[in-house]
Order: sequence, then structure tokens, then C-alpha cells
Amino acid sequence: MCCSRSIKCQMEVRKPREPSTKRVKPLSRVTSLASLIPPVRATPLKRFSQTLQRSISFRSDSRPDLFSPRPWSRNMPPASTKRRDSKLWSETFDVCVNHMLTSKEIKRQEAIFELSQGEEDLIEDLKLAKKAYHDPMLKLSIMTEQELNQIFGTLDSLIPLHEDLLRRLQEVRKSDGSTEHVGHILVGWLPCLNSYDSYCSNQVAAKALLDHKKQDHRVQDFLQRCLESPFSRKLDLWNFLDIPRSRLVKYPLLLREILRHTPNDHPDQQHLEEAINIIQGIVAEINIKTGESECQYYKERLIYLEEGQRDSLIDNSRVVCCHGELKNNRGVKLHVFLFQEVLVITRAITHNEQLCYQLYRQPIPVRDLVLEDLQDGEVRVGGSIRGAFSNNERIKNFFRVSFKSGSQSQSHSLQANDSFNKQQWLNCIRQAKEKVTCAGKTRVLNSEAHFLLSPNGSRVSQGETTLEQMDQSDSESDCSMDTSEVNLDCERMEQTNSCESEKQIETDV
Repeated sequence: MCCSRSIKCQMEVRKPREPSTKRVKPLSRVTSLASLIPPVRATPLKRFSQTLQRSISFRSDSRPDLFSPRPWSRNMPPASTKRRDSKLWSETFDVCVNHMLTSKEIKRQEAIFELSQGEEDLIEDLKLAKKAYHDPMLKLSIMTEQELNQIFGTLDSLIPLHEDLLRRLQEVRKSDGSTEHVGHILVGWLPCLNSYDSYCSNQVAAKALLDHKKQDHRVQDFLQRCLESPFSRKLDLWNFLDIPRSRLVKYPLLLREILRHTPNDHPDQQHLEEAINIIQGIVAEINIKTGESECQYYKERLIYLEEGQRDSLIDNSRVVCCHGELKNNRGVKLHVFLFQEVLVITRAITHNEQLCYQLYRQPIPVRDLVLEDLQDGEVRVGGSIRGAFSNNERIKNFFRVSFKSGSQSQSHSLQANDSFNKQQWLNCIRQAKEKVTCAGKTRVLNSEAHFLLSPNGSRVSQGETTLEQMDQSDSESDCSMDTSEVNLDCERMEQTNSCESEKQIETDV
């Protein structure tokens, strides 16, 4: 696991080709590209936290970007990756004159300098993303202006924001390189980070569109050229677009480090504590809105085969707890979504040139879902033999979700990519069930409190509460089911129901 995740930059490994006497038409030189990309100081990105801590996602790249060998790169030596030199305050400035500084004060100055240096690196990378990727693709008509606006979002508006903080930090720096007070600057500047709301909320749609556009060979070629150029430092476009979000979650760590080395009687003490509270609140709020935006994005891309598959639990969901690709015991690739109160099993399809998710079966309420951890070799493979290939990789990392309500019954044996991915799915489903159970118990208590008090507030006897109401409350809070009965029923029905349903689904697809 949808949990939550860093994006790795991969270079294609090309096999050497045999010499050929066949005449090959040379590729025309793209001189416009070279003229559009400005010279940039080739220094690498510092390692930042890769994502906001939000709902865990498990994404399997079922459709990896495939770069076929290109004539223009056949004889090109690999670009050398230059790294940004790690800069320390004590190495940048002559601290020998400050022989009176204590070890703790030097560490404080190092932390403040790291904050300032990080802003400088961030600004450089944001400008690089615009000048080396956005502007050339727009000028060469590789993408439309509307598509680029969707992918890059409000990135332009973030550059002056961070330039402002860098300017403020440089203004309070003394001639010897030391900084006395920084807390008041952060308290006044940090509220500007609320503008990250729209940028982070756009990330899911931006990533999806970028992945889709990579299927265009012109986009693919351009991004590959950039990846093999020294200025990219072996980072792809999405790495640059994800830098602002990574920087956002690093601010609390940086401020705590400064505070840790600040004396208790220092005027910055109170301001730094206030700044930490501000940034924590901003990150938490953006985290919530980003999760809601992600949930809405996927809900809008669900395709229902029939109206009966629509469920109010999906419509009312505000968060995707996790999602990702799993396989059933027939080897069919499924994309599973765990919303707050419902599990939705889908198949990824292309609809109107967009990646969408067609419901594979009826949504399963988390409240009534039965989760079973399966040992390796325990599942039926191909719908015929149980445990016959106990040493085969095909039958590892399975778990089962079952559901039975009246005449409706489902059972799905799902296979994760590896044991870690499987465990994360199990943990997420269990946590979702616990939350639903706690919410059900809260509703029960509220219901009992309502019926145990008369309208005027006086107590009435418990006997006046109806058994029907109490039975309904008990059923809402009780999520346990007999898995043996469900499994037996499901196994008898699975083969017949699955064949009929799959025929219908594949016909509709």
C-alpha cells in the first residue's frame, strides 16, 4: 500500500546493438530545445521528506513508463550527476572571530543557516522547473497551456513567497554571518503558507495527467532528454513538482531544531514555540484538504455498471484510507479502494482517454466486512486446487475479504505485491473496522441516552425503550461474523457467480 510514498527516477537499461551497415536517416537536431533551456547551476536537491503524512496509499505502477531506445541517445554517454555541496554555517563564514560562542550557539546558527540555505535551494529548483520544463514545452507546443496549468498548478505563486522569507533572513544576518533573532520573522511569515492549499490539493490530478501525457512520444522524448541532461541531476519532472510539498512538511523539523539549541531565556524561545504551533496547524489543515481532494478525484472516476452498485457510503466518503492494485486468485488485476466505511473493488479501464475505475462487484460495507489473513499456500489458485503449489510464488501474500447480508454474498482472495504491502492492507482494513465500530457504539450510547430521558428531562425506566430499537443499535455496533460459515457459502457460490459476473463485466468493458 494507497499508503501512504517517494517517486524513483529510473533510467532504461539498453542492450548494446550490433553494428549495422544499413543507412539510417539521421534525427533532425532540436536546436530550439537547447536555446530554451537556460544554463543552470547543476547542484542537487537536498533530501526532503517525500510526502505529507496523510491517508496511506498503495500504488502499483501497473503501467510503467516505457522508454524505447532512441537514435539520438544511442551513442550518448550517460550524463554525470552533480550533487549540491553540503554547506555548513561554520564553513561558509569565518567563525574564528566568534571564539566566545558556545557549542550550543554554534549548533543554533547551523540550524538557522540550514533554514536559509534550504529556501535558496527551493527557489532555485522552482525556477528550474518553470524555465527548463514548463516554458519549453509550451513554446514547442508539446503540451497545451491548459494541460501545463493543470500539471504545474500554482507553482509560480510559490516562488515570490519563498523569496520573501529568504530576503528577511538575509536582512537580519550580521556581517559575521550570525543571526540573533529569527522567531519573529517566522511568526509573521508562516501564515503565507496557507497558499499551499490549492497547490497540494491539485497534486493528485496533476500526477494523473502527467502520467497520461507520457504516453505521447513527444512528451516522452522531451522528458527523457531532460532526464539525461546534467541540469536535472537525474531527477524527473515530478520530483521537481513535489519539492514544495516536501519542503512544507520539513518546516516543523527545522523549527524544532532551532528551538532545541535556543536558551530558555532567549527572546526567540516564545516566538519559536508560537511558530511551531502555526506551521503544525497549517500542515494539518492542508493534509485534510488534500485528502478530501484525492477522495473526490477518485470518486468522480468510478464507473458503475448498474445503478444498484451506487452506495451512499461512497458518496459520503471524504477520505481514501488506502488504495492500490491487487490480484484475485485467478490472476485478474484489480484496483481496490478502501474508503472510510466501504471497500470498493474495481478494474482500471480507459474511458474518454482518462484512467477510470469500473466497479467489479457490489461495494462492501466495512461494518459487515470479514477480514481473513491467509497463510502462504492456503488459497485456491485458478479456482481449482487448494495448496497444490505451496512453494509457488503465485500463492503468497494473500488475504481474504468476505461479506454476507441476506441473499447477497461475496468472497475475494486478494494478493498483494509483497508481505509488507499485504500487512499494510490488513492494518488499514482493521483500523477502518475499529473506527466504524467505535462510531457505532457512540451512536448506540447517544440513542440510549435519548430514550432514557423524557422530553422534559426527567428519567424514565429502561423498560420503555423498545427491543426493536436496542436490537438495531446492537446490530450497528457488532461487526463480528462467523468466517467459517461465510467461507463455505462463498466457496460454493464463488465459481458460478464469478463466471456470470465476469462475462457481464468484460462484455461491458
